[in-house]
Amino acid sequence: MAANEDQEMELEALRSIYEGDECFKELSSVSFQYRIGENGDPKAFLIEISWPETYPQTAPNISMNAFFNNTISLAIKQNILDKLMEEVEVNLGTAMTYTLFEYAKDNKELFMENQPVHIVTSVGNNISVGTHEVAPSSKKRDKKEQLSKTQKRKLADKTDHKGELPRGWNWVDVIKLSKTGSKDDE
Repeated sequence: MAANEDQEMELEALRSIYEGDECFKELSSVSFQYRIGENGDPKAFLIEISWPETYPQTAPNISMNAFFNNTISLAIKQNILDKLMEEVEVNLGTAMTYTLFEYAKDNKELFMENQPVHIVTSVGNNISVGTHEVAPSSKKRDKKEQLSKTQKRKLADKTDHKGELPRGWNWVDVIKLSKTGSKDDE
């Protein structure tokens, strides 16, 4: 019963501390996620902490299996989890979720120093290469439609040597209009 009271107090504290923080997400009353770093940052990672029934007397479950962390190597994930578990052992018996999130934020650069940035950069290069491939296909769309020989002859007959239509080609013949007047005019 005392463990549940401790959990309720810590839950209330977490809600008040991280109110309005986009990095913090409460998945349930005993499970939380925190994004360390900005969204576009290639060295950002997500920590998920869930409390067992006997927390804080027992260690919380810490996970980095979120899809957000797919670009991080397994060795780096394991290193982060090992460092966080060391902090758990130091703080065992006390409310430690906030402490773990803050420890991860403070040591982000240390955790991610060996993370290769080229993984994300290569994805960026692929996107830009894809953009360059799209440009030639748009030129193909601008291509004129194929004309048959008859269509080409008719077009050549209508146009002058420069391919332009003669002046007044779309004018209405005034004489023809006067001949096609209404029946009431007669």
